[in-house]
Amino acid sequence: MKKHHKFSIWYFIVGIWLVLIMQNYLASSMAVRTIPYSEFVGYLEQGKVAEVAISANEIQGRLQPEKEGDRPQYFKTVRVEPDISEMLNSYNIQYSGTIESTLIRDLISWLLPVFLFLGVWFFLMKKMMPQQQGFMALGKSKAKIYKQEDTGITFQDVAGVEEAQAELEEIIDFLKNPDKFAEFGGKMPKGLLLVGPPGTGKTLLAKAVAGESNVPFFSISGSEFVEMFVGLGAARVRDLFEEAKKNSPCIIFIDELDALGKARGVGGYGGHDEREQTLNQLLVELDGFDANIGVILLAATNRPEVLDPALLRPGRFDRQVLVDRPDKDGRKKIIELHLQKVKRVGDLDIDRLASMTAGMVGADLANLVNEATLLAVRAQKDKVEMAQFEEAVERIVAGLEKKNRLINPKERKIVAYHELGHAIVSMSLPDTDPVQKITIVPRGIAALGYTMQLPTEDRFLMSRTELLNKIATLLGGRAAEQTIFEEISTGAHNDLAKATDIARSMVIEYGMSESLGQVYLKGDAKGQFLQPGLASRSEHSDETSRMIDQEVRRIIDEQYKVALIIIQEQRNTIEKAVKVLLDREKITGEELREIMNDSEKSG
Repeated sequence: MKKHHKFSIWYFIVGIWLVLIMQNYLASSMAVRTIPYSEFVGYLEQGKVAEVAISANEIQGRLQPEKEGDRPQYFKTVRVEPDISEMLNSYNIQYSGTIESTLIRDLISWLLPVFLFLGVWFFLMKKMMPQQQGFMALGKSKAKIYKQEDTGITFQDVAGVEEAQAELEEIIDFLKNPDKFAEFGGKMPKGLLLVGPPGTGKTLLAKAVAGESNVPFFSISGSEFVEMFVGLGAARVRDLFEEAKKNSPCIIFIDELDALGKARGVGGYGGHDEREQTLNQLLVELDGFDANIGVILLAATNRPEVLDPALLRPGRFDRQVLVDRPDKDGRKKIIELHLQKVKRVGDLDIDRLASMTAGMVGADLANLVNEATLLAVRAQKDKVEMAQFEEAVERIVAGLEKKNRLINPKERKIVAYHELGHAIVSMSLPDTDPVQKITIVPRGIAALGYTMQLPTEDRFLMSRTELLNKIATLLGGRAAEQTIFEEISTGAHNDLAKATDIARSMVIEYGMSESLGQVYLKGDAKGQFLQPGLASRSEHSDETSRMIDQEVRRIIDEQYKVALIIIQEQRNTIEKAVKVLLDREKITGEELREIMNDSEKSG
C-alpha cells in the first residue's frame, strides 16, 4: 500500500537553510577580493603571489596558501605599470595575457540556489494538489480504480437484499461470459440505476458485483464531476469513459447520481451552466459506447424523481433496481452477518431483535451491533448479551441517557404521568404497537422521558382506525397532564407535531376525510425516499385550505377526547404505576399490564 507522508513546515525551513549554507560556501570559496596596486606589489616582494593573469586594464591573480589544505584566495587590482612583465619575471611569477574565465563559477553560484528554490516550490505544489497533479491534469477523472483484491467484497458480504442481488447476478454472468449473450444477439443494459433509501447497501452491492466479476471497478461520486470552471466536468466524463474502455471489461460506479443528473433547467443559472454541460457529456458517452465491449455503468441515488428524463430513457439507464429497506427476515440475515465479526457473543434472540429494529436499514443494523459491542466492553462483560442490544436500540431510537441531568421533583412527576398517559392509552386501544418500556430517564437533546413501542411485524398498510388510535396515543401524555394536574406543559410539543402530521396526511394524501372526500390534495409529490416534512407546492384554493385546516383540527380534537376518557377511566392504574416509575425510573410494558389488570379486578 502506498504511504502518504504529511507535509511539514520543517521541510521548507531545512531546504532554505541548506540553500543559504551552500550559497555562503560558494561565495566564500570563490570570492575575488579587490586590493590596491601597492598591496599587490607587497605580495610580490613577500613571495605570496602564485600566478596572475594580465589584461589591458586589470590584473587578476591567486595567492599562495599559507597552510596546506587552505582555500585558495583570489584578488584583482588595477594595472598601473605598462611593462609589468619584467617585474613578474624578476620574482619568477607565472603569468599569462588572458583572464581566467569565471563563467562556470558564476553560473554555479547563481543557478544552484535557483534550482533548490524551484525544487522546494514544486514539492509544495505537489503537496497542495496531490489528486490533480498540477494544472494540466484538471480535466482528468478523479475516479478511484479498485481491483477485486482491493475491494475484497463479494455477495457473501451482502445480506437482506436478495431481490436486488438476483438482478445484478445477470450483470456478473455477462461480464464473465459475454459470448453467451452475443450468440443470441442480446445486449446488456448500458446502465443500471440502484435506487433506495440511504444506508440500504447500494454502494456495497456495486462493489460486490465487481468482486464477483473479478474486473476493475471505477468508483466516483457525482459531485466530483461538477467544478467551478466550465468544461472541466465534461472533460472528466470523457476521460473516465476512455480509461474504462482501456480497462474493459470493467464497471463504472457513480454514487449520488442526483448531484450530476438533476433535471436540466431546474435550479441552475440557465441552459449552459457547468452541471448541465457535464450531464450532456454523460448522455453523449452513454449513446456512444457499445455495451458489448464489457463496460457496465452502475449508479446509485435516493432521489430518482429529480433525475433528468433523458438519463432514464431506454438505451441509457434503462434498468432500475430497487434496494429497499429490509424486511424482518432480511434484518435477521444482516444482523447474523455482522455478528460474525463479533468474537464474543452470548445467547441472543435474533428473531426478537429483528422485530425490535423495524424500519432500520443495513447501516443502522451495522451500527446497532457495534454499539452493543461497545456497551459490553464498557460494562466489562464476558460476552455481548441481549441486554446490550436492547440498550443499543434505545440509544439509536431515543438517544443517550442523561443520568446526570438534574430535574426537580415537580417536573419529574409531570414527566412520569405524561409517559404513563401514552402507555395507558396505547394499551387500551386495539391495533396499536405493544408497549415495551416506559422510562423517565432523560435521553437525547430534549427528551425528558419516553415510551418505547415496538411493532411485532412489518407493516405496509395502515387502516383509518389504526391511524386514529396512533393520534390518540400521541395525545395521551397531554391528556394525562390535563387530568391529573388540570394544567398542561410544553412537554407535548413533539407529540403534537407528529399527531398533526398524521392527521394532515389522512386528509390531503389518503382521502380519509368525510367532508373532503376521496381527493388527493398534496400538490407536488415528495421524493419517494426523502425524509418527511419537506415542503411541497400547493395546488388547491384558499377555501380548500381552510377546510383542510378545519378537518385536521376536528380529527385532533376528537382523538384528544378519546384519550381524556381513557385516562379518566384508568386513573387508578396511573396512580399505582406512577409510584413504581418514580421509584425505579423504569417500568416494562408487562409490569404495567399487570398493574392495569389488578386495578380492573379491584375496581
